[in-house]
Amino acid sequence: MVVSKNSTIGSISADDVSKVFLGKKKEHEGVRMLPIDQSEGANARHEFYRKIVNKSESQLKSYWSRLIFTGKGQAPQVVGSNDDVKSIISNNPNLIGYIDSSAVDASVKVIYRQ
Repeated sequence: MVVSKNSTIGSISADDVSKVFLGKKKEHEGVRMLPIDQSEGANARHEFYRKIVNKSESQLKSYWSRLIFTGKGQAPQVVGSNDDVKSIISNNPNLIGYIDSSAVDASVKVIYRQ
């Protein structure tokens, strides 16, 4: 999990990450958190949802369909690949996303590592 290098967030637990990406938690350490997703089919997305959120792609679609239909939530914004996530997150301290560990560089800060 990465945030902007300018974010004040120091770390986050796997449980809190899951809650943020399922729309159940909006803040961490007093910072509003907006999750950013990778494209469907991306290996990082598959691994993230399987290991951290414990949901498959079909379970995830069903989950968000229910919440969106009832007006109780909105799925994370989808931006593309590791580089896309880094690019958008590096400029906004309120965004949180996941990338492959090999893609981590100085533009982002790691706050959770699986």
